[in-house]
Amino acid sequence: MKISEEEVRHVATLSKLTFSDQETSAFATSLTKIVDMIELLNEVDTEGVAITTTMADRKNVMRQDIAQTGTDRQLLFKNVPEKENNFIKVPAILEDGGDA
Repeated sequence: MKISEEEVRHVATLSKLTFSDQETSAFATSLTKIVDMIELLNEVDTEGVAITTTMADRKNVMRQDIAQTGTDRQLLFKNVPEKENNFIKVPAILEDGGDA
């Protein structure tokens, strides 16, 4: 499956990324190769192979739900450059600033 440069530009725009024409071309080529490699897996005969959902030996390892004192808010906010109403204030990432 060929990934076009236009598709790379579209995803870059959605991700708020900017690439040069050379980078866009390189990404399109690399992504096409990756998708082609993944599509090769469809050719592998998996008949009779059990589904594997995890390689971990344990499942649902739980800890006891014991209330503990949290970290002091003053200590947590010690290096925060900007805060408002006990929240860390960060730059908006939405179109038009997102401040309503």
